[in-house]
Amino acid sequence: MTIYQKGITHSGKFHADDVFSTAVLRLVNPDFTVERVFKVPEDTEDCIVYDIGGGMFDHHGVDVKFHENGRRYASFGLIWDKYGVMLSGSQRAFKRIEEKFVSVIDEADNGGEPDMISKVISSFNPAWDSNDDRDKAFSEAVDIAVNILSKTIEHEKAIERADSIVYQALEKMENKIVILDKFVPFSKLLTGTDAVYVIYPSLRGGYCVQGVPVEDESRDVKVPFPDSWRGLEEDDIESISGIKGMTFCHNSGFMASSDTLDTAVEIALKSMDYYKEK
Repeated sequence: MTIYQKGITHSGKFHADDVFSTAVLRLVNPDFTVERVFKVPEDTEDCIVYDIGGGMFDHHGVDVKFHENGRRYASFGLIWDKYGVMLSGSQRAFKRIEEKFVSVIDEADNGGEPDMISKVISSFNPAWDSNDDRDKAFSEAVDIAVNILSKTIEHEKAIERADSIVYQALEKMENKIVILDKFVPFSKLLTGTDAVYVIYPSLRGGYCVQGVPVEDESRDVKVPFPDSWRGLEEDDIESISGIKGMTFCHNSGFMASSDTLDTAVEIALKSMDYYKEK
């Protein structure tokens, strides 16, 4: 796989597409430099040319390529296709980042509704009446994009490291309750299983009881806690729920907390019984 030292992209106003394309290349090679031009020079043999010039990393021609989710590729997606697996460490992490991050920015660059990150990156462009250096502003935006993309990759790698822990806990599940020795990301694996609640130690002390989402990264859970518990704390929630040691229930009904593991299990069981009775 070719590791480039230099790239060429378009000058003028920049967008999240060319900025994040540059961020990928910077993560591949920290010494990577880029020249921003209005016209591609004739000699580009040792360069990667993107978002300009009509080459394999330009998306403005008639040869349209689409992501699996139907979004049209921009240069960011085309470059991520080349280097994403190497950077993310696995095909699964690569595809998740493509689906949830890369294709969203690609869509915005191709005329779709701008996402928040695309709007933020665009705000780095100097104002119309400013004399600020556009190349310097581009470089500042790339620094931000490198940080965002590297953190996104780290997050997906961490989810993969959590998988084996969640699998082991799932094998020991009882009464649709999964108990973890510590918090690890679990929703991706558990949404398609029979698991209803997950219990894990809280950083504040005690235990959290969290509903398994109906789908990954959703706040809507399979079995939310009863309405009468929501938003209550300490003595009030003990009185209403009838569970001694219950300390809190989130007002959206997706999470509750307790002093002990046994109480956490009781919370989960009583919540499921509540819906059975209804």
